[in-house]
Amino acid sequence: MFFKHKVFGKIFNVFTKFPINDNLISFIIDSNESFSGNLEYIKNEFEKRGNFEFNFYYKDQLSFSSLKKLATSKYVFLNDNFFPLAFMNFNERTLVVQLWHAPGAFKKFGGSVENKEMLKLISDNTDFLIVTSTYIEDYYHEAFQIDKSKIKPLGLPRADYYFENHDIGKLRDEFNKKYDVPSDKKIILYTPTFRENEEFNNVFNYLDLDKFNEELSDEYVLVLRLHPKIKKFYSEDISVDGYYIDCSDYKNEQELLLISDILITDYSSIMIEFAMLNKPIIFFAYDLDNYLNNERGFYLDYKKDLPGPIVWDSNGLISVILEGVDSSNSSSFLKTQFDYVDGKSSKRVVDFVLDKGERQ
Repeated sequence: MFFKHKVFGKIFNVFTKFPINDNLISFIIDSNESFSGNLEYIKNEFEKRGNFEFNFYYKDQLSFSSLKKLATSKYVFLNDNFFPLAFMNFNERTLVVQLWHAPGAFKKFGGSVENKEMLKLISDNTDFLIVTSTYIEDYYHEAFQIDKSKIKPLGLPRADYYFENHDIGKLRDEFNKKYDVPSDKKIILYTPTFRENEEFNNVFNYLDLDKFNEELSDEYVLVLRLHPKIKKFYSEDISVDGYYIDCSDYKNEQELLLISDILITDYSSIMIEFAMLNKPIIFFAYDLDNYLNNERGFYLDYKKDLPGPIVWDSNGLISVILEGVDSSNSSSFLKTQFDYVDGKSSKRVVDFVLDKGERQ
């Protein structure tokens, strides 16, 4: 695997002999994903600032034309890992910025669990890593094996979405029509993450849907959104008789968060984003002991630091919803995850990189 990345690096390095185009910005993206999220918000912000050119470099497509543009870009942005970066020697006038797709720090990842040597090589060729708060800098220093001076707590660009002028009523009406949901029902969004242990991936082995609907269906409707990786870790179909709405393929996850009234999750980082909306979160951790012992682990104390109550079974879950969710820890949790909750993260990032670029 490293051999392929080294070959890519050697080919790329040929193009770094060409002069830098000060108006060219490159985004390194996956071809199987739409251009959205952090990168899209950064592009939109640059478009407000001047006449910039944009290059989209697709990770799995070796295009010499696009590769030359990548090598001659003034600014390069990533949103995820790109292992060939370990062997790519960018021009010293190019700024390489890792935005990272996930907010805050919850589950351990990267150098906190494995692969430290490769990540160190990548980080040596990265100029800046953008994170959401000063509090989590040490975690990202470990996860990316990156020098702390390169870590900048400027925010999550795609979180600016929540501060835009959305017509939530219209979004909810469209959802109701698409899925035939009564307008007087509140939405409970359930977003379980994947488990590497297949035994625990079928959530309906642990959530009693009949009882859930019996107790709650007069006021609520359950919307399920499975993690995209779930198919990799569970070979059978996750479904059950009984009423619920499967939104696993719903295009806009952030839109779902906006229209939902309560979030149920377990170990998914989506809860950090939902916490920004000041709405109730419940942690349905039916397999916590196994997860703590056999999976990645957490940067925080799962039993003490979460912005909502933990429940272990269907009865506990139903009781918490009926009695009202205790969100008293939400404010203190949010302060650890975000230095800014203001809708200006994209502006801060672009201001920062343009300032650095002009000083070179």
